[in-house]
Amino acid sequence: MKKKICIIGGGGHVGFPIGLMLSSKNNKVFFYDKNIDVCNKINRGLAPYYEENSRIYISKFKNNYIAGYDTHFISQSDVIIVCIGTPVYKNSFPKLKQFLSLIYFLRRYVNKNQLIIIRSSVYPGTIEKIQKILGTQNNNIAYCPERILQGASLKELPYLPQIVSGINNKSIKLAKLFFLNITKKIIITSILEAELIKLFSNSWRYINFAVSNEFYMICEKLGVSYKNIRDKMMYGYKRNANIPKSGFAAGPCLVKDTMQLSNVLGGGFNLGNSALKINENLPKFIFDQLNKKFNLKNKTVGILGLSFKAEVDDIRDSLSIKFIKILKNKKIKYYVSDEYYKHSLGVSKKELIKRSDIIILATPHKKYSGLKIGKNKIIVDTWNFLKQ
Repeated sequence: MKKKICIIGGGGHVGFPIGLMLSSKNNKVFFYDKNIDVCNKINRGLAPYYEENSRIYISKFKNNYIAGYDTHFISQSDVIIVCIGTPVYKNSFPKLKQFLSLIYFLRRYVNKNQLIIIRSSVYPGTIEKIQKILGTQNNNIAYCPERILQGASLKELPYLPQIVSGINNKSIKLAKLFFLNITKKIIITSILEAELIKLFSNSWRYINFAVSNEFYMICEKLGVSYKNIRDKMMYGYKRNANIPKSGFAAGPCLVKDTMQLSNVLGGGFNLGNSALKINENLPKFIFDQLNKKFNLKNKTVGILGLSFKAEVDDIRDSLSIKFIKILKNKKIKYYVSDEYYKHSLGVSKKELIKRSDIIILATPHKKYSGLKIGKNKIIVDTWNFLKQ
């Protein structure tokens, strides 16, 4: 049966793609978002950010959705999906008060017949708090975390197994039936298991990047190429096949979830804490290495890529931005360019290469892979994308 679905945070990187996917199943989708500019953009038939294949879905199914900041969307829906992130303080403690204030707000409008799905990354124990807040109004609460690759969500949603948990058997059954409209692979877990699966998954990826980043820094200190060593480690040796490339590993999910897991353990997540220190220190390490070799006051630095990862336009927690702050503080002249995020001071990639003495490949966008850069340029390319 087709449903009315309200997505809280529907203009965001998690809410918008699942809303498009659900609209393609002929559901009526309400994108509820307090960012009116984003809502207007969605209602004009535009994606609020880059998402592969979004134009196809918009052109076919734009009559099945509407965006706005209207509480009627909440009260009239059969299903409410919460896609608001849980921010964290610098000490790794999650801003639960901010997240739970939304739940108190929802309590005014929900009814006992609605299915409420929490899709955000949450601190363990959060779903239990939500149950206490909504208990008198609604008892159909499920936790079904997203695990999509940002920028490729519409491609992944039909194929990724969906984790489903709930506060009781009824909520689990309802959530399972709901997600079977999107994917045929459902994994039932307890709420705590689901909360930890999400945090473990992102922490695992973040730690793997940290291993390669530390290997890269070791090689730089010893004057050898990590690329060559990594290639030879992997060649014909399957046990090393999954070593990631080094580079600016960042983003709101990997960093935040590693911090949340550390907080769960009272700061005792040793691998996670080390990963945070290693990855977040990479921009400073690269600057210090360059500063030892060259008089940077007489050089112009070009930063290729500002988004936190390739093929997205999201700069949240981007280490490129952190590197720019270092250059600003040291009063080093620089240029920036990105294929997706349009910076107010940005230039084209060709113009950046022309004007810069030192070029940092910060984000490995596909369009950089074929770039040819003159031998008179100094290149820092941890991703091994550029040609010279």
